[in-house]
Amino acid sequence: LDAEEFIRRFLLHVLPKGFRKIRYFGFLSPRYKTQNIKTIRELMNADPEGYASPKDESIQEMMLRLTGTDIKRCSKCKKGRMVQLYELLPKHFDYIVPAKAKEICNTS
Repeated sequence: LDAEEFIRRFLLHVLPKGFRKIRYFGFLSPRYKTQNIKTIRELMNADPEGYASPKDESIQEMMLRLTGTDIKRCSKCKKGRMVQLYELLPKHFDYIVPAKAKEICNTS
C-alpha cells in the first residue's frame, strides 16, 4: 500500500467541517436506549436491574471473583502480599506520585 493510497483511505474517515459524529445508533440510540436495554434484558431473562455497578467492588475483588486469581498475592512465592508504593502516570507527567506518601516519607 503506497503512501498516497493510505492517506486517501485515511481521509475517508475524516468528517467534513460542520458534520457531527453519531456515537450510537440502533438499539443504543440515546432516545430509546433505556427502554431497549430493559426489553433486551427481559428477552434474555436477565436481572432487570442489570449487573452490579463497578463502584460496588474493587478491581482486586472483581479479578478474584472472575478468575480466582488474587492480584495482590506475590506471583513468585504465592504467600506474600504485593504493596503499591508508586503510581506511574502517563508520559505527559514527568514525575511519580507516591501512593502512600505518609508511610513512605515518615520523618518521625
